[in-house]
Amino acid sequence: MAHDLPAWVAELTDPRRARTVDELADRLVPLAEHAVDVSRRMQALLNELNDPFKQDAMHGRVERLKERSGEALDEITEEIAASGRERVDRIWSGWRERAAADGADGPDEDVLRRRLDADIVPLVTLQAQEAARRVAAATSEGLGEAARTLLTRIDELAKVVTELIHDVLPLAREGLTLAGRISALSTRARQAPRGPVPDDLRDEGEETARAFDEAVARLELEWAALGSRAAGVRAALRGAEETAFSQVTGTMTRCVEELAPEHVRALDEAEARARALLEEIVRG
Repeated sequence: MAHDLPAWVAELTDPRRARTVDELADRLVPLAEHAVDVSRRMQALLNELNDPFKQDAMHGRVERLKERSGEALDEITEEIAASGRERVDRIWSGWRERAAADGADGPDEDVLRRRLDADIVPLVTLQAQEAARRVAAATSEGLGEAARTLLTRIDELAKVVTELIHDVLPLAREGLTLAGRISALSTRARQAPRGPVPDDLRDEGEETARAFDEAVARLELEWAALGSRAAGVRAALRGAEETAFSQVTGTMTRCVEELAPEHVRALDEAEARARALLEEIVRG
């Protein structure tokens, strides 16, 4: 739906409707300001487009990937350690139940705890540490590969963005050049004798107004397109970063799935040894 401005807006802003040199000068000022504004907005957008590809920003993305991967690894390591603690708690509960059932003839609880801590807990702890070490090693390898892929994708995107900036930057400068031209004409109008607009100033004012309309329309269109490209670049960078993190977590998940049977088997063996140790203590 079109939203037309009131008719008086054109009367006060269009240099072609100026009747005196003062009116001409007055109408040229906002045109120059508009041209400067469009150019500055384009330059600001170009800077924003380039910011993610500066060295610090690229380093920050890799560091963020490392930090998120480290947090995910800590969670898995804690889960592995918790599985060992849960198994020890189950062993200890079974021992205590057996001791309670045997009553006065059962082994002393302090004796049970010392033997558990000396003979079984180290086995469970060692298994948890080994599982965590293997996950950490796989994570480190996956992180290195993911970081390289991320940097490669950023570099490919940076080359395209650099070419885009080089193509668009002259347009932003064109707006500033136009603003200078309009300001110079406004100054000449201020310096001209008061009264109606001379033919030479009127012709130049009309030509300048046409040049302004064409240039600003082109700059506004390019600015809008550039904004869309900038949004696409931000989305691409975010997608590359998330994909890299998913690549690392996928490596972690596969490693955990591969070592899970071995880890459970080792805990089962520790529990079986604990039961044998309990029988030994009871007989002892």
